[in-house]
Amino acid sequence: MTRPRFRRRWPAALAFALCCATASAQQARLPDIGSSAGAVLSPARQAEYGSMVLAQLRHEGYILDDPLMDGWLRDVGLRLAGASDRPQQGFTFFLLRDRQINAFATLGGYIGMNAGLVLAADREDQVAGVLAHEIAHVTQQHVLRGAEKAQRDSLPILLATLGAIIAAQQAGGNSSGDASQAALVTGLGLLQQRQIDYTRDNEAEADRVGIRTLANGGFAPEAMAEFFETLQAVVRVNQGDERSRVPGYLQTHPVTLSRISEARERAAKLEVGNATGSTAIATNPLLPAGLRIQTQGARSRGTTGDFGWARERLRVLSANTPAQAIGEYRQMQASKPLDDAQRYGLAYAHLRAGDATTALQELQPVQAAHPDSLWLQISLGETEARAGRTADADRRFETLLGRMPTHRALALSYARVLAERNTKASGARAVAVLRPLLATAASDALFQQSYARANEIAGDDIRAGEAWAEAAYLGGRPEQALVQLNNLKKRANLDYYARSRIDARIAAITPTVLELRRQGVHDEEATGKWRVGLRAGEPAGAW
Repeated sequence: MTRPRFRRRWPAALAFALCCATASAQQARLPDIGSSAGAVLSPARQAEYGSMVLAQLRHEGYILDDPLMDGWLRDVGLRLAGASDRPQQGFTFFLLRDRQINAFATLGGYIGMNAGLVLAADREDQVAGVLAHEIAHVTQQHVLRGAEKAQRDSLPILLATLGAIIAAQQAGGNSSGDASQAALVTGLGLLQQRQIDYTRDNEAEADRVGIRTLANGGFAPEAMAEFFETLQAVVRVNQGDERSRVPGYLQTHPVTLSRISEARERAAKLEVGNATGSTAIATNPLLPAGLRIQTQGARSRGTTGDFGWARERLRVLSANTPAQAIGEYRQMQASKPLDDAQRYGLAYAHLRAGDATTALQELQPVQAAHPDSLWLQISLGETEARAGRTADADRRFETLLGRMPTHRALALSYARVLAERNTKASGARAVAVLRPLLATAASDALFQQSYARANEIAGDDIRAGEAWAEAAYLGGRPEQALVQLNNLKKRANLDYYARSRIDARIAAITPTVLELRRQGVHDEEATGKWRVGLRAGEPAGAW
């Protein structure tokens, strides 16, 4: 599927102007109780705009969609969200493939994290510290208050958020030199300086609340201060005059010695409170005599244990090419032997490079040393399949599915392996493997792509068409999704239930397309028109 050029891209000047309006709105002192911020956008509208930001970032090619990485980040994020001040708030966590150190929160509880931030961390608690800080920005309504005075209409607020996020990613060294992009990046730099000036209270509050959330979630509360020190070290190593050498995270989250010391002091107090908390609660005169409440349970859960595998898989997925990732591991190997997680990463890099035999040789001893790791089991199954050991791969996946039939990463990985065989039988099996996930897959772009391909191979064109349309919508192509659904509706072999599903989706997507057209944003490729600036030999209008 080729990336369309819209008739009018997100206007840089408008995005910058609205972003500045958003930032300046944060000058007001945070109210102690209550807020009118919720009157700007309802929770449902906030979630809608957050999903639109995610869809457009996916369309621009920034999102890193991988079932194992998605699952790991979601597990860490939701554990923290459940320990936050607003556990009822919905959150969506996603990864971007950029290796710049950055993370951000936007409307609706959507929190993005760059691959570079995970690669810079030494342990999972540090990644959790950043997530806890961004979660606090959402639960304390810093994002929403920033939009409170930008009460124009809904889409400009979205454009402001989206323009800033995309510009921040493009400023990471991948700029094409385009004049309009350079202007937007320059504008973003001014905006970020204003944010530094205007949101110090927000940052302090997010640190304070985030450290408490970190501890309540069972992570080490001192990890936030540790990661601040890591960021400072990055700056010292990359000293120079170029702004791009400063991690994007520091441009909107400035780190000072006082901020680090305050974070360490808060963490130390939490550790002391954790050690004496049960005594303090036990002597509370408001409780019945003799009543004891154990409060440390949530704080003793520790990490997921998968950080090593996650970081090395992410190193491979975020590299420009598998060969580059292999080169990175060779450089590591030259200084000291690779640990098991790094050997897993090297094996995965070989697998992505198409060398399944070498990948199998690297992976088998690591998996033998960690037989209970689902990460290694899935990767070994994929490697066996691509090395021609189909029966071994199927046996491994079927055994795992028997124990965990609704595990998203497992089902998606096996479905991909089955789809690569491109037979009707393998397609039918892939559909069966994915079917248990249908109930929770409405906003899952990776699932919709896999489900569409599986049905296509199995010969169910109607289900495949519906899923392809859903994938287009989730990938920032609502107009293309609408065209596909309307074409699908003309099929003579539609039954009553399929027609009802298609009609419902058309009704849901149409307002979004009409609003975008009203703003002058039009997906010309969806209507089969040739795009301006079409590269030689690239088909237009086909999908």
